[in-house]
Amino acid sequence: MSTKKLAPVILAAGKGTRMVSEMPKVLHPLADKPMLTYALDLAEQITDEPPVVVLGFEAEKVQKVLDDRVRVVIQSQQLGTGHALNQASEILMGQSELILVWAADMPLLSVELLEKIVDCQRNNNGPMSIVTAQSDNHRGFGKIVRSDEQKVQAIVEQVDATEDQLSITEINVGVYCFASDWLWKQLNVLKPSASGEYYLTDLVECSYNQSKTIGVITVTDNNEIIGINNRVHLAEAENSIRRQTNNYWMEKGVTLQDPENTYISPDVKLGKDTIVLPNTHLTGNTKVGDRCVIGPNTTISDTIIGDDCKVKYSVIEMSVLENEVDVGPFGHLRAGSHLSRGVHIGNFGEVKNSHLGRDVKMGHFSYIGDATVGERTNIGAGSITCNFGMDKQKHRTVIGDDVFIGSDTMLVAPLKIGSRAKTGAGSVVTKDVPKDSLAVGVPARVIVNSIKKGKDGEQ
Repeated sequence: MSTKKLAPVILAAGKGTRMVSEMPKVLHPLADKPMLTYALDLAEQITDEPPVVVLGFEAEKVQKVLDDRVRVVIQSQQLGTGHALNQASEILMGQSELILVWAADMPLLSVELLEKIVDCQRNNNGPMSIVTAQSDNHRGFGKIVRSDEQKVQAIVEQVDATEDQLSITEINVGVYCFASDWLWKQLNVLKPSASGEYYLTDLVECSYNQSKTIGVITVTDNNEIIGINNRVHLAEAENSIRRQTNNYWMEKGVTLQDPENTYISPDVKLGKDTIVLPNTHLTGNTKVGDRCVIGPNTTISDTIIGDDCKVKYSVIEMSVLENEVDVGPFGHLRAGSHLSRGVHIGNFGEVKNSHLGRDVKMGHFSYIGDATVGERTNIGAGSITCNFGMDKQKHRTVIGDDVFIGSDTMLVAPLKIGSRAKTGAGSVVTKDVPKDSLAVGVPARVIVNSIKKGKDGEQ
C-alpha cells in the first residue's frame, strides 16, 4: 500500500447565517465542547501532520480554541468552498501528496470513515475520492449525478438541481481526498457559479470530463453525516452524541437508569458498577470511580470522584472527592474543594477552596470556604467561615483534628482552632482557640484552657 504523505484541511470559514447568532457557527458548543474541536480531534487521530484550518468569519475568536500546532489560513472573502480550499495552497503545495478535506460543521464523522476515504484514494489511479450516502433527507447536501455506466459524473447543489435531480437519493457528504498536484491546478481554473462562489463540488465534473476515475465510499450510518446548519441540526447532533456516549458506558458496566435524561460529556470517565440517576449532567474532564451513586438532579463538572461515593441533588465543580464521600442532598462544592475519605456533607452544605480531612462531618446549612479542616472534625449545622475580610481579601481558617464546632458558629478568618477544641452553639469566634479548649459567646472567649482527661477526670 502507498504511504503518500497526507495533509488534513478543515473548512471553518463560514458565518453560519442560519444559526441566527453573533457567534461563529464552529464555536457553538456541542456536548460540552466547541463544534470545531471535533474536527481537530479527528485530524489528530488520522495523521501526524498538523491540520490546516481555513478561517474567515470572526477568525480572531475562532483562533482562541486552536493550539499552536494548528496551521491557520484566512479566507478574507467567503467565496465558496473551492475558494476556501485554495487558500491552503501556499502552505501545502509541494508538501503533501494527498489532501483530505472536510467541513468543521460535520462533527459526527468517524475516524474509520476518514481512514476509508484516504485508503480509497491511496489505491485510486484517479485524482479524487468522495464520500456519499443514501438518504431521502437531503439536508442541503448536493445530489450525486451518475452516468449511464453508473460512474459519478457530477455533484449538483440543491439550489441548482432540476426537478428530476431533486429526486436523487444519493447525496454528497462533503468529505474529499485529493491528489494534491491535480487539485491545486484545478482550483486555479475553477469557474464561479451564478452566485459568484467557487464550488469544490465542481471538481467532480472536472475529473469526469478528463475521463479520470473518482473513488467512492458510501456511508452506512446516516447519523454520522449530520451536518449542522441551524440549531435544529445542532440538537440532533447533541442527541446522537449523547446516545453514543451513554450506550458506550452502559456496555462498560455503568447503570444509567434513564439514558434519555442523562447527560455525559465525551471526555468524562466512569467506573464499573456506578449508577447514574436521571437528570444528571457530568461534564468536562470529570472522572467517577467504581460503585458510586450519582444523582438524581446532579451537575458535576471537571471533578475527580473516588470509589463508593454518593452524590444526591447536588452541584460540584472543579473538586476532588476521595473514596466513600457522601454529599447532599442539595450540596454545593465549588472550585478547589478537596474532600478526603469518608467525609459527609449534609443538606445544603457548601464548600469552596477548602480541604476537609478524613471522616469530617459537616452539618446541613453550613459553609466552609478557604479552610483546612483536620480529621474526624464535626462541623455543626449552620456553621460558617467568615473568610472575606474588611480589607477585601480572602483569609484562611485552619481547624485541627477531632474538633467540635457547635451549631451556628461563626469562624471569622484569619483563624486557627486547635485539635480537640470545641465551640459552643452560636459562638462568634474571632481569635485563635488553643487545642483542648472550649470557646463560647459573642465574641467567643476561651473558658476552659485545658480539657483534662485520664486520672484527673473529664471537663
